[in-house]
Amino acid sequence: MKSQLFFDFLKYADLTSPLGNATAEDCANLTVSLFSDYTKRVTLQNIYNDGGFSSVGVSQEIIDKLNS
Repeated sequence: MKSQLFFDFLKYADLTSPLGNATAEDCANLTVSLFSDYTKRVTLQNIYNDGGFSSVGVSQEIIDKLNS
């Protein structure tokens, strides 16, 4: 039962992340970029590496897909 809940969560995250879920490699690339000179002037920022999950609301379409 617990493993099914995990897969249900992954399905939910896939449906609500327009760019797709971040992979381990995506997370590693973001971490490396934060230590590079490209972000030397970035301060006090919340950076979400979630494929858009944090900015998407739950729509009726998503609820219908989860119930199917």
